[in-house]
Amino acid sequence: MRPKLIFFDELTSALDPELTGEVLDVMKRLVTGFHYTLVVVSHEIPFAKEVASRIVFMDEAKILYQSGPDTLDNPPNDRLRKFLSKILSTR
Repeated sequence: MRPKLIFFDELTSALDPELTGEVLDVMKRLVTGFHYTLVVVSHEIPFAKEVASRIVFMDEAKILYQSGPDTLDNPPNDRLRKFLSKILSTR
């Protein structure tokens, strides 16, 4: 089986940090080793910055940001800045 896309929705949300790392490593291998395309809903920002070719930030069913992961270091809008400051301060 070679799917064109694999979708993940908050795959690591209920896992402890050790298991989260293992799951993220498997997902990285799917991208780097097997060249699968993944669509991932996640709050794992460092993971997303490391492996994503494109990041989409949505709020209230609207796309507020869509770009490469490198621009997350200097978010282009207030809503994304606020979200990242909260999510990254809890990690």
